[in-house]
Amino acid sequence: MTTLLKDVLDQTSIYMPIMARINKIRELSPTEKLFTIALPEGYSLDHRPGQFVEVSVMGVGEAPISISTSPSRSDGEFELCVRRAGDLTNVLHAMNEGDAIGIRGPFGRGFPYERFRGKDILFVPCGLGLAPMRSLINQVLDERGKFGRVTILYGSRSPELLLFKDELEEWNKRDDVELHLTVDKGDETWDGNIGVITTLFPKIEVYARNTVAIVIGPPVVYKFVLIELLGKGITEGNIWFSFERRMKCGVGKCGHCQIHHLYSCQSGPSFSYAEIKNLEEAL
Repeated sequence: MTTLLKDVLDQTSIYMPIMARINKIRELSPTEKLFTIALPEGYSLDHRPGQFVEVSVMGVGEAPISISTSPSRSDGEFELCVRRAGDLTNVLHAMNEGDAIGIRGPFGRGFPYERFRGKDILFVPCGLGLAPMRSLINQVLDERGKFGRVTILYGSRSPELLLFKDELEEWNKRDDVELHLTVDKGDETWDGNIGVITTLFPKIEVYARNTVAIVIGPPVVYKFVLIELLGKGITEGNIWFSFERRMKCGVGKCGHCQIHHLYSCQSGPSFSYAEIKNLEEAL
């Protein structure tokens, strides 16, 4: 019988990590690596797309990191895309396959993808936002017959910083996925669109009444993407954002992720625009 990690934490302490093992490390870009994490035998993460875990290294610290693996592809292992950006992530990037790390979670409210079934899905990941978005994209693709049109608009600062290039190629070859890429600044290898993510919206058609849009990326892009989505007639309740950037402790104790009266780590990090439109701190 599989033991769920969250049940173990509930019975012991939400602050006590379970020791897991780094099974595989793959370099995705000059600043990001993909870590395949194996839980102890018999344990299961049992997560939802959009949730995150707390990753710890003894003597260094702890940080929240979004889960990149879809539930449909997680069986004792899961993947974390880590950007080298601070003390903990620098140490993680220097670690090797076989090393141990601590895991708490999963935490937060994931995306309610069951409610998206039967609808067209518009994914709008920007930069590192593709890492958590990948969990939901692959979940939808693994249940492809339950969804309508699938469109992905992905933007990055440069071609070398595009994440999951192998999967981007696979998605682009599929007849049932429409993929558009853009970079802020191209190079001699790039023959695609150049510009910010909003320059991709004129290239797509949207059946607004039956479309759900999910946006994950740097905070600065949210307002501009929102204007495009509302302009295409997508309803406020069908526009979803992730506020995973605000995470800290994961259990609503530190207040770091507070958005007005909401703790993003518990009420989110996924929110529909209808839920947060009147909260000044959100966008």
